[in-house]
This record gives sequence, C-alpha cells and structure tokens, in this order.
Amino acid sequence: MSALEILATGPMATVQDAGRPGHAALGVGRSGAADAASYALANRMLANPAGAAALEATLGGLRVRARGPLTVAVTGAGVPLRVDGRGAAVNTVLHLSDGAELAMGAPARGLRTYLAVRGGLDVPPVLGSRSTDVLAGLGPDLPAPGAVLPVGPPPTGFPNLDLAPVPPVGGPETTLRVVPGPREDWFADGALETLFTSAFEVTPRSDRVGARLAGPALERSRGGELPSEGMVPGSLQVPPDGEPVLFLADHPVTGGYPVIAVVRTADLPRAAQARPGTAIRFTL
Repeated sequence: MSALEILATGPMATVQDAGRPGHAALGVGRSGAADAASYALANRMLANPAGAAALEATLGGLRVRARGPLTVAVTGAGVPLRVDGRGAAVNTVLHLSDGAELAMGAPARGLRTYLAVRGGLDVPPVLGSRSTDVLAGLGPDLPAPGAVLPVGPPPTGFPNLDLAPVPPVGGPETTLRVVPGPREDWFADGALETLFTSAFEVTPRSDRVGARLAGPALERSRGGELPSEGMVPGSLQVPPDGEPVLFLADHPVTGGYPVIAVVRTADLPRAAQARPGTAIRFTL
C-alpha cells in the first residue's frame, strides 16, 4: 500500500477534509480545511473525491517522503517547493517516485498550504470525517516526524491538466464582505461605522479556531453577556475589550459574546490565509 511518511511538520500540520457537518446540536463543530477553496482545488487537480483528506501546513516547513509512487498537488499559500532537491511549482500535478522527498519552504504571503495525494489520506474517520479539530480534540492526531499516513486507492479518472492558473493567495491587506448582525443592536451608535471604515490587524494570537484582531474598539451599548447561542464560521464575536475575534474552521459551536457581523462563506478562504500582521477591512 502506498503511504506518505512525515519527515518534518513545520510550525503546524494537520489532516483535513471537507469537515463533519450536521453535528452542531451535539456540540461538535464542522472543522475541515480552513481555506476550503485551495483544498478543493488540490483534490480536483488529482480527480479525487471532493472530500478526500489532505495535509494542511501552516507557514510551510512540511517535509514528506513517498512510500511507493505517488501523484500529488500543492495549493494555497505559495511556498518554495523542492522534490529531491529540485525546484517544483505549486498548483501543478507532481509525480513522486518511491522514496522521493517533497519539502516546503515558508510562504512569502498567505498562511496555509495544502498537500493532496491522489487517492486521499486513508486515516481512520471520526464521526464521518478525517479532519483534525484542534479545539475539540477530534480526528487524527497531529502528524509528527516518523508518522506514516496510508494513501487510499486512486480514483479511476484523471483530469487533463498539469497546471491550475489561479492568482496568488494572501497579501498585506484583504477585504471581507459581511452581513450585519445578528446582535448589532448590542453595540453603540457608530460601532458598525467603525467596523466598516477601519483596518484591523491579525494578531499572533490566532489559529484555526479564530483570528484575533487588533484595532479600534467596537463599543457596546449594553453590559453583561448573552446566554450562549449558536456560532457559525465567519462570526465576528466581540469580547468586552471591544476587539473582535473572527471565527474560522475550528470555532466553538456556541458563544456568549455578541456577534456584530458575519463574514460571507465565499470570503472565508481569504480570511484563512490572513497571517499575523495582515490588515483586514470589512464591507457590506
């Protein structure tokens, strides 16, 4: 059986797929790839099923060895890429011979890079998903050097392409579209104007759960806290200090701080690629 051996993980690597929807009533979040668009592209390039599991690397540094011949694709944040010491390109289909090593450097822009393997990573699913939820502790363990991840049987078809012509992800500033509410009535007059006219910086206290943002305080009109209520990806939850938290893939399923706005699902891949120091602006 073919497999992928982990040699180094960089700052963080996780196994991710399309997530485990439908369990929020049980207190289980969806999780899944933070940048769903880049993850889906990698699988399409290999003709994998839409939910095939892949590796999500944060700030590069991932190094793997092929056990058996493998066909792979690397998408997302553009990393310097080498196969057995020779330069290779992201957003292309790469063929690894048995024993070949693939190494990622650190991306100059963006945050998360995806390594998909034709056939998908065949680790045991939990509640129907192979995603690692770092908040809930569900799914596969974080890969460590020496781990061997089995690869499933390849699909019968193969796409007729070698390169996916997509623009680079990430950058020093990004704009995210939002829908106000559901708790904008908890905020002082002018809070929404502040949200839409200010830049907020992603802080280093960010992860797959959410991006903590520094910027002008979004002042409340009420004291106290809400009874816990359901949360969705993209929620801009505002703690008492007034600095919002943008919930990402591994967000909690409930929360008691008011949500001033929610980022549109189509813009969440850009949010997932916003590294610390990135300026985020919000628009209706």
